[in-house]
Amino acid sequence: MTDRDTGAEALEVGESGKAVKPAGEAVFSVGHRSGGEQARLSGNGKAGHATHNENAGNGKTRKRRKRRRGRKVFARDGEAVAQAVPVPAEPVATLSKHVPSNQPGAVEPTETRPEPSGGVRRYYANDLPVFAALDLGTNNCRLLVAIPTRHGQFKVIDAFSRIVRLGEGLSTSGRLSGPAMDRAVEALKICGDKLRSRKITRSRLIATEACRSAENGAEFLERVEREAGLKLEIIDRRTEARLAVSGCGSLVERDTQGVVLFDIGGGSSEIALIDLTKRRSGRLANHIVSWTSLPVGVVSLAERFGGKTVTREVFTAMIDDVASRLDAFEGRHRLNHVLATPKFHLLGTSGTVTTLAGVHLDLDRYDRRRVDGLWMDSGSVDRMVEKLLGWDFQQRVANPCIGADRADLVLAGCAILEAIRAVWPADRLRVADRGLREGILSELMADDGAWQNGRQRVARS
Repeated sequence: MTDRDTGAEALEVGESGKAVKPAGEAVFSVGHRSGGEQARLSGNGKAGHATHNENAGNGKTRKRRKRRRGRKVFARDGEAVAQAVPVPAEPVATLSKHVPSNQPGAVEPTETRPEPSGGVRRYYANDLPVFAALDLGTNNCRLLVAIPTRHGQFKVIDAFSRIVRLGEGLSTSGRLSGPAMDRAVEALKICGDKLRSRKITRSRLIATEACRSAENGAEFLERVEREAGLKLEIIDRRTEARLAVSGCGSLVERDTQGVVLFDIGGGSSEIALIDLTKRRSGRLANHIVSWTSLPVGVVSLAERFGGKTVTREVFTAMIDDVASRLDAFEGRHRLNHVLATPKFHLLGTSGTVTTLAGVHLDLDRYDRRRVDGLWMDSGSVDRMVEKLLGWDFQQRVANPCIGADRADLVLAGCAILEAIRAVWPADRLRVADRGLREGILSELMADDGAWQNGRQRVARS
């Protein structure tokens, strides 16, 4: 099963609701060739030769033409030739092998090339610091590879996502099943090949609720290391909540006073309360005043209540189940002082809210650029939930923003969303098509100093 992957479309991550291409900046695109993926830094700018266009015989004014660093410049006889503006040349990345390490997610550091003579510095793709983040969840296996650009932003140069349903049957058996592990290992082998085809400066490879709660979770990760060559770390729920917040920092506007951020996963749902009434720091995660991780997600809830045929009674029972868990969250009242203000909102990062947004926009095909950063008012959310609840399974399958892979899970996600909205009512919900991978990349780049002046010049040249 394949999943819609959003990362490859998000050339630059960091600004809300759009992909950014700064003026004069070369663009990475991922191509394919035998033996692996190739990142190619495109641009024009090779110096050409001056040529002359002779037209004396036909009575036309003679015109001479010069090429200056990839740009044609014309001048009439007797006129000065305009100065051409130099643009970067076209270097091509070379592929390198991944060097295994005994540390989770560790990859051989990037080497740099000496600066060529001639006054024009050319940056090759493998000169840039490259960072990678892998998230193996209960439902999906996802990878992002990116380079830093402007401060707090990065550009995705490779991505992979596949629905593997690693947690299928876990809620009833307490163990990862053989077929589920096989699907996950095959996806992770692809991720391993992608990582080994590049020189990665720093990476972090994580596993979440399925491996965290399964009796055979550690045994499965040993198999992953043997067969896929990847050493994954199982992160705790607190770390998962923090990474979700770190990945969505740019979607919280400067005048915001409070946010409840939630990440509805396959086997768990993380919720973080963020108080911004005091002086705001550079990292949104520093403002978390309370958080919880519910041991329920779309896969586990759908398995217990049924996901294909969901009556209104079943849907209400799902909501009640999640609500009872939220009642036990002691820190849920810590944003009460801002709940009634217009500067409070919900921020959802999950397949549930992106699906609702896609249906709300009536998209013929899911489009991350239109979904990520979208604002939905409370009435619109109500209508979309009601719409999905009124569809049968086949109608959900037929919707291009849901499809067969999500049709039995989306209403379980809506039930979790409704329970959250009941505790923290808000006039607005912002949709985030980003999450743990983006949080990992943001933290890795910040900790590595990738956005300091020297590195920033490399990434943007």
